[in-house]
Amino acid sequence: MSFITEFPTIDTETLRSIKKSIDAGFKAFSRTYGDNIETLFNPIRFFLIESEKFLTNTPWLIILTIIGIIAWLGSRNLKVVGSVLIILLLIGYLDMWDNTMKTISMTFVAATMAITFGIPLGILMAKSNLIQKIMNPVLDVMQTMPSFVYLIPVVMLLGIGKVPGLIAVVVYSIPPIIRLTNLGIRLVNKSVIEAADSYGASNTQKLIHIQIPLALPTIMAGINQTIMLALSMVVIASMIGVTGLGQPVLMAIQNQYFTLGIFNGFAIVGIAIVFDRVSQAYGKRIQESHGIADEK
Repeated sequence: MSFITEFPTIDTETLRSIKKSIDAGFKAFSRTYGDNIETLFNPIRFFLIESEKFLTNTPWLIILTIIGIIAWLGSRNLKVVGSVLIILLLIGYLDMWDNTMKTISMTFVAATMAITFGIPLGILMAKSNLIQKIMNPVLDVMQTMPSFVYLIPVVMLLGIGKVPGLIAVVVYSIPPIIRLTNLGIRLVNKSVIEAADSYGASNTQKLIHIQIPLALPTIMAGINQTIMLALSMVVIASMIGVTGLGQPVLMAIQNQYFTLGIFNGFAIVGIAIVFDRVSQAYGKRIQESHGIADEK
């Protein structure tokens, strides 16, 4: 009757031995190749450290001016620029400027890496049904895996610090840009592709001049989601030593500091609004320049 009342499970000792074998294998791999893997990420570490130094050591007025110029070049909208500057001024006035710059630095580097690798992978998926079949289950796992779980293998391989946190952020935030790049290219009207074929356009010409421009609305949506996910994971990565606004939030949770958590939480929301408004405005402007704003 126990078979009916209790779900059949693997023997406890067998399960324990399997877990120990997997853990031992991963630890052996980490001890053997961990240093070599860490060396591969030295250029990324340099880029991350230098970008953080620039944002934290440069006078706030210069940084604010640079961000304002970037917001204007991206949006060409004074309302967007004004809202960006007001949010950053309020964050700075509440004494969260340095942590905010560290968070922006990590988010910028992580999102740049995710976009750099994600768009080509999305294009490959759009061009090959086989690659799409292989990638879809991988992306499903990446998107459904709890964010904290990403930290475990990274910490075991590389320890605690900025680079392990950056890798976890990139892995967590890359699926949307891959999926939406693939989707955007696949949704391009086939009649347009056939017309290009009739004029003798090569695959590269069709990709650069037709498919990517027409897929831009979807690709920009993927970029926006990737930036938002990178920002949210930066906060979680504070658990393994990533500095920024996430550390005060973590401290507030551990010590029940309500005001500290709320203030830094609102600062994170403010940064998210800044990234969101500028990226959306930039995407809309690109779509209008290609004459496809009304097609989606």
